[in-house]
Amino acid sequence: MIVVSPNRSRGASTDGPRPAMQCVTLDVLAQRARALDVLDQRLRRLLPAATARQTRLADVRNGRLVFLASSPIWASRLRLQQTTLLAEARLALGETIERFAVKVAPLPTVPPNPTKPIPLSATTARHLRATAAVLSDPQLRAVLLDIASCADSEPH
Repeated sequence: MIVVSPNRSRGASTDGPRPAMQCVTLDVLAQRARALDVLDQRLRRLLPAATARQTRLADVRNGRLVFLASSPIWASRLRLQQTTLLAEARLALGETIERFAVKVAPLPTVPPNPTKPIPLSATTARHLRATAAVLSDPQLRAVLLDIASCADSEPH
């Protein structure tokens, strides 16, 4: 059985920030995220491959299963599978899941590879060192010398 609790009612929230001791611990948050991920994988195995790639389980709370779909078309296709998904969620969670919701939101994309940094030229490094030599601020001098040292470590 997969446990995704604790459920929090909306009425329990207060206006403004709460003391840190009243917040959910990172441990509990990580456990919930892992449980939702396990349930997401289990439920998406029941879907056609194309639908599974375009949808994700977002939340299970107060008897409601919430999915995200990348577009209205995929949301419609997912709704066609709601009976199967609700039945499997009930089996997995051992609790009453009666409602099914799909929200349309773009799925997170994989960030692109970082661009290769432009190497620092020897001339720029020389100017940075010259500027650092005349500065009275020791912190700024150290930063400029540190940046200038990057040109020294670059292969020529």
